[in-house]
Amino acid sequence: MRAEKPEVADRRELQLSASDPLRLRTRVAGIFLFLPLMVHLKFDKLVRAADYPGTEMVPADAALLSLLALKLLDKERRSHIDDFNFDEALGLFAGLNRMPKKSFTADYSYRTERTHQQQLLQGWIETLSPILMPQAESFSLDFHPIPHRGNDNELENHYLPLRGKAGPSVQTFFAQEQKSRVLCYANANLTRAEQSGELMRFVEFWRNLTGEDPKWLYFDSKLVPYSELSRVNQQGVHFVTIRRRGRSLLRRINQLPAETWTSAVIDIPKRRHQRIEYVDETIKLRDYEGDIRQIAARGMGREQPSLFLSNNFDATPRELIMNYARRNGIEDGLGTSVNFFHLDCLSSEVRLNVDLDVTMTVLANGCYRWLASQLRGFAQTKPKSLYRKFIETSGTVEVASDRRLVVTFDRRSHNPILREAKLDADSPPIPWLQNHRVEFRYS
Repeated sequence: MRAEKPEVADRRELQLSASDPLRLRTRVAGIFLFLPLMVHLKFDKLVRAADYPGTEMVPADAALLSLLALKLLDKERRSHIDDFNFDEALGLFAGLNRMPKKSFTADYSYRTERTHQQQLLQGWIETLSPILMPQAESFSLDFHPIPHRGNDNELENHYLPLRGKAGPSVQTFFAQEQKSRVLCYANANLTRAEQSGELMRFVEFWRNLTGEDPKWLYFDSKLVPYSELSRVNQQGVHFVTIRRRGRSLLRRINQLPAETWTSAVIDIPKRRHQRIEYVDETIKLRDYEGDIRQIAARGMGREQPSLFLSNNFDATPRELIMNYARRNGIEDGLGTSVNFFHLDCLSSEVRLNVDLDVTMTVLANGCYRWLASQLRGFAQTKPKSLYRKFIETSGTVEVASDRRLVVTFDRRSHNPILREAKLDADSPPIPWLQNHRVEFRYS
């Protein structure tokens, strides 16, 4: 028996008039919780400003909303969009009568360019920053290789931690604001020769966005060479990184007299190793212009001392070590991007395709960080838990005669949290839904 063929996604057929009312049922009514944020950020204007391609049937904002929906709904691959071909309510979220087919989404992703992603990221972070990170100063940076699982490819080899060896992969770069844990930059359009300059490209991105350079950067020893650290120092940006530990270097550190070591307490909640000892020195590095500060710390949970490098000579060693320890947040954030946003579920050997996907990951991360900040007691909750408790909720979507889009959630134990949050309070009209206003109700 042949499966019923879904209709083609089309904005022109979308009917929201009083003469033809809609009442749709969906198993993921919680996705409409993100609409107030998308309208407040003027997502449709951000897409137009980024000059994304579109068609008369599927405009650019609808195409990107349908791709973003896959990230928000814990779907691993673009091909899984077929799971929602007959969910008219989810199509309504994107401003369509149906979600596009996988052939459209795959083709569309290859029509985008790096300039589109750059402009969208700039507009997204510019409008999101006042809400989630109004005083952003410190950023954690990291590379993440996305493995290629096909046969023939022309990709460069990068070290894959989960496999314990190098393999063909797409190298991606991410930046996360430390305090809010919001991903604020991504780039998957990288070659190995371009990797060392990506840190300064992020600095330029943030300067263009805010008019100021980042105040602090935290990254590991493999992100940039020492010559690039000089450029960061000359730019006036403070950094803390880790120095690679050679055998002769460790021998010298371990032979230092006991009286040169100073005790300190790293009182980060839930940290296992809090009592440490450190030695603060000023040293010279090859390819680095001028002096640099080195802090050797033992008691960090490793067999050998950890060596921290920084161009800031005013902060105390304890402050530098504690702030760098919070860099683990980006590793946790990348872990979430892999486990929930399915960052690694790609097999494309074209970087352009992956670049759009990592941009959608940044947007989805921002959506969930906003939702967590709005729900009392859930500020630190991870996306997977938020999805299970709030987004994966069945309900109905009804178009009322007075230009209201009424989303009624089925009875669930967490509904009182949503009712208290009042996410729909003063929600502006939704341009891609003929200026209807969203309203949430609870069974």
